[in-house]
Amino acid sequence: MSFLLGSGAGFSGDRTDAAVAVVDELILRGEPCALVFETLGERTLAAAQRRMREDPEGGYEPLIEELLEPVLEKCVSHGIRILGNFGAADPAGACRRVDALAKRQGLMSVKLAEVFGDDIRERIGQLDLEPWEAELGQLPEDGALVSANVYLGAAPLVEALRLGADVVVAGRVADPALFLAPLVAHFGWAWDDWDRLAAGMMAGHLAECGSQVSGGYFADPGYKDVPGMARLGYPIIEVEGDGRLVVTKPAGSGGRVDERTVKEQLLYEVHDPSHYLTPDVVVDLSEAEVRCIGRDRVEVTGIRGKPAPARLKTTVCYDAGWQGEAEISYAGPNALARARLAADTLRERLSFRAPGDLRSRFDIIGHVSVFNDDDGKLALAREQSLDGDYRLRLAVEHAERRWVERATQELMALYCAGPAGGGGVRRYFQRRLLSASWLVRREDVMAGARCHDSACGRKHVGDMEESET
Repeated sequence: MSFLLGSGAGFSGDRTDAAVAVVDELILRGEPCALVFETLGERTLAAAQRRMREDPEGGYEPLIEELLEPVLEKCVSHGIRILGNFGAADPAGACRRVDALAKRQGLMSVKLAEVFGDDIRERIGQLDLEPWEAELGQLPEDGALVSANVYLGAAPLVEALRLGADVVVAGRVADPALFLAPLVAHFGWAWDDWDRLAAGMMAGHLAECGSQVSGGYFADPGYKDVPGMARLGYPIIEVEGDGRLVVTKPAGSGGRVDERTVKEQLLYEVHDPSHYLTPDVVVDLSEAEVRCIGRDRVEVTGIRGKPAPARLKTTVCYDAGWQGEAEISYAGPNALARARLAADTLRERLSFRAPGDLRSRFDIIGHVSVFNDDDGKLALAREQSLDGDYRLRLAVEHAERRWVERATQELMALYCAGPAGGGGVRRYFQRRLLSASWLVRREDVMAGARCHDSACGRKHVGDMEESET
C-alpha cells in the first residue's frame, strides 16, 4: 500500500483553501497519509524575527489559522498527521496558536510537538563555520544579526511523529524533509538507505512548492495551457516502500500533472543534478526517468542517493540599512517621453538633494523594466511607441532612513513639479535585510522534538542535516 503525501501550501502567502480538496481526496483514498504545509523562504524567517521585536506573537506564520482551520478537525478525526514549518521563528508560539484553534473546534486531545535546534544565534560566535556562497567575508557586526538558522532534516520531525504528535510544528527545516519524515516513520527506512531516502526527499522536492508541480507558475496561454487555474489542485505524491513515486492531484480539481510540470519542478533550484545537497542524503538525478502513466499521473523512477554531507547549511540574515521604493504613472499620448523626463528630473534632483552614497535605480515599468540594467542603458537602446501606459519606479537604499525617505518624497513631488499627467504615487520604505550562507558542522547542531505539553520532557536527536541548495 502506498503512503500519500499531500501538499497544503508551498510558501507564505499561498492559497489558504488549497488543503481542503487535498484532505478530502486523502480521506476518500483511505490510505496512510500526511498533510504538509511549507511556508518558509530564505528570508521569511528573518522577517518573522523582526516582527517579534514589536509583537511577541509575530514570530510564526501569520496565516497559520487560516491554513489549518478548514482541515484540522478532518485530519485529526481521520488520522492524517500534519507537518509544517509554519513555526518560523517561534514554533512554541505557533503550537499555542494551534492548540487554541483546536480547542475552539472542540478538539480537546490534539497532540502537538515542536521541533527545536535550528536557531543558533546565541552560539554562532562559538561555532566552526565555513562560508558558502556567502555575501560576507565575515559574520555581521554586533547588533546587526537578525537570524541564524540551520536547515534541519527529517530526523527531529520523525522524532516528533514517534512522540505521537497529530501536528508537528517546525521552524527552519529543509523543505522536502517535511515530506521525507512521515515516509521514514511509516516505512521504517534506515538513515543509510540512501536510494530510498533520496526518493523520499525528491517526493518532497516535487511537492514542496505546492501547485508548481500541478500547473501553478507554469501556465503560458497557447504554449502551456492549464485548465481551471482558479481551482488548482495541489499535489499528492504516492510513495511505495521501495521508493517508487507517482505525482498526482485531487480528482476533479483544476490544473494539470504531466511530464512537463513534473520535469520543471524536479529541476527547480537544483544546481547539480548528480549531486543535489539535502540534509539527509545527496541526491543523484542523472538517471531519473519521468513517465506519464495516466491522466494527471506521472511516475518518477531512477533516483539514487549518496551519503549525507558532513556540514549543514545555515542562513544568516542581518540588518543592512534601509531601502525604499516609490512609483508614479504616466499614460496617454507621448506618455513614454513624459516618464523618461520624470526619471531624468528625479535623477538630477537626487544628485544634489541626497548623499553621493545613496544607491538608486530607475525603471519605467512597461518599457523593458524587468530586464533592464541598473544604469538604464538597455531601456534607452530599445525603441517603443511613445503612447501607452507607463509607471516610473524608483528604488533606493542607504544606511540612514532619512535619506531613503527624502528620495521617495522627491518622487512624490513630481505630482506638480514634474511632467504633465503624473498620478497614482505610491511610497514604501523598510529596513533592508541581507543574507549569507554558511556551513556548520553536523555535530555542532543539537536538534530534536518535544511535546507541546512540557510534561513530555525534552528529547534530543543527533546527526542532523543540511538544506537543499
